[in-house]
Amino acid sequence: MTGAGMTKSKLGVITFIASEANFFLLLIFAYVYYHGSTGGGPSAAGSLDPRAAGINTVFLLASSATMWQAERSLRREGASGLPLWLLATIVLGAIFLFGQGREYAHLISQNVTVSRDLFGASFFTLTGFHGLHVLIGLITLSIVFGLALAGDFSKGRSDAVEAVALYWHFVDVVWIVIFCIIYLWSAST
Repeated sequence: MTGAGMTKSKLGVITFIASEANFFLLLIFAYVYYHGSTGGGPSAAGSLDPRAAGINTVFLLASSATMWQAERSLRREGASGLPLWLLATIVLGAIFLFGQGREYAHLISQNVTVSRDLFGASFFTLTGFHGLHVLIGLITLSIVFGLALAGDFSKGRSDAVEAVALYWHFVDVVWIVIFCIIYLWSAST
């Protein structure tokens, strides 16, 4: 334990999250700064579908709820419901990632690319960096899911589950900010 009840794994994840939050803040600031600099090329308002992204967002937010349920299940029932809730979290996160991939494919087919202009560069960099974090979260969740199936979490509490949950909730909170800035604010201006 480090400090008042904080384990080393939780402290490590919180430290990692703080460093990643700085990267995301810089990318968000860059996106906002370059928002109006399309140079006559594609823009958020003309290229993005906030409704489809909103539906995709619901899947990611639902995955945060299922992750919370996984933690709750572990605390209340031991580990009996943990694998089911972890699997639900993984499926919902994968649906989100698939939806983002579909959006990328659509944008690329419309010649909105990372190398075309500042909108494409800042949009793909910011959302791609987030997508990478979702992918890392899905890999980590899959490992924890495998451990849960093997019966490694039977004491009602697990530092590993709590650490992965912190990371997953962080990824979801970051997406809320990204969604609000890219799809609600900049797509409407």
